[in-house]
Amino acid sequence: QVQLVESGGGLVQAGGSLKLSCAASGSIFRINAVDWYRQAPGEQRERVATITSGGATNYADSVKGRFTISRDNAKNTAYLQMSSLKPEDTAVYYCRADLQDSWWTDSRAYWGQGTQVTVSS
Repeated sequence: QVQLVESGGGLVQAGGSLKLSCAASGSIFRINAVDWYRQAPGEQRERVATITSGGATNYADSVKGRFTISRDNAKNTAYLQMSSLKPEDTAVYYCRADLQDSWWTDSRAYWGQGTQVTVSS
């Protein structure tokens, strides 16, 4: 059984920084792309950043230059370093991994349970 667990959320003042972690555990053969999403109250979930298995990254325009996604394949963990935080970054942040749990299975998406990030003005 594969699990994704996010951590690192919390309350921070505008201009501050937080680093989120997403740790995958269980039966894991290969982790392909990993994404971070966020969902603010009353809003749709939006993709924030993506990192491929090869390390290529892509960001939403709203976070470019402020957020950095990375991964440690040896630890099956992805990170989201968030800097220059703004009140509008307040949301629940989720990680999503495109993952194979065995060599004979197709990859599928797994989601974490989310971690709250609150940025005060």
